[in-house]
Amino acid sequence: MLNTVTTDDRETRITESREKIQAPFELDPTLCLYSPQDNVDSLEHPRIAHWIDYILHRYEPALPQAEKRVLLMMPCTKTKPYPFSSEHQAINSRLLAEGFAPVGQTYLPEELQDRLEPPFPRDVLNLSVLSNGKGTVIHRAVISEPMALVPYEDIAEYEDRPSPATAYDDPGLFEKRGNAVAPWRADSTATRVSATRWKWGEEEKRAYVLMHNEMARILADSLKRIGGYYTDRIAWVAPGLTHRSFVLGREERSAHNVPAYRKVGDARLDLVGANDHLPEGLKIEALPTTDHCKDAIRRLAARLGTDESKVGGVYSRGGANATPLALPELLDVLVRRVSG
Repeated sequence: MLNTVTTDDRETRITESREKIQAPFELDPTLCLYSPQDNVDSLEHPRIAHWIDYILHRYEPALPQAEKRVLLMMPCTKTKPYPFSSEHQAINSRLLAEGFAPVGQTYLPEELQDRLEPPFPRDVLNLSVLSNGKGTVIHRAVISEPMALVPYEDIAEYEDRPSPATAYDDPGLFEKRGNAVAPWRADSTATRVSATRWKWGEEEKRAYVLMHNEMARILADSLKRIGGYYTDRIAWVAPGLTHRSFVLGREERSAHNVPAYRKVGDARLDLVGANDHLPEGLKIEALPTTDHCKDAIRRLAARLGTDESKVGGVYSRGGANATPLALPELLDVLVRRVSG
């Protein structure tokens, strides 16, 4: 059952979560997921259950005829809706600059367009499929917990109902942040290690593996049904983070420095990725690689006129309030890959 216990601490976090949702969209407080246990419970939430059923059984992409059809999966962001985040704006702006243009007129609300800051063009908030007019189309989607896969065109609404993708906040699987806990829950086993940081206990670790593997399964089962629409399936996801772990198969994890299991008590629980479930012809390519990242750091240092050891902060923030995925040096990799 969904946990309904609230405390002052949870209410404070909900207040913080509201700030991440851009008007005219509004936060659904029942979709605030602050721990792995919250994530597992969310699979029974009516809005999430309906979404997952839609993705698994009814969703069909509408793609124009093209020689190359790319499914480009990007990470979810704390800012909702995703395209308004600095990370997605940087990625989409680069694709537009490289000659990809929307084939339709599916935009986020006009008031969001009015709040765009230079130099980003209005089309960064267009949710339609992109085409370069040279035989390549890009269908964008988002890898998200707790929804697994969110097609761009369904970010705001789907099946004549509001999408949960603009109404939730889920920092609950990011252990390294130190606050992915819900200490007000009866099943919390987290321990406080400082005024602002917590350490996961056994129940947090166990729930993390359960949710991780379920997200990977749903992602894989979705692609088993629709993956044949595409010639390429690319996950543009930051190295070392949970979204990449959702994707990678067992044999890929070592090369990407992604763990293959979690130790929970005396047990070793395997982390299963979507590629473990997918046949060879439907597997997802995870980019950028570790070599791409090393090269990007070298090139970033040259652009800034400094030593590689001194670009860590700029690199990790993607040059602004994002991740390395927004850096021009890494976006060069993405553009080369999608353009062939």
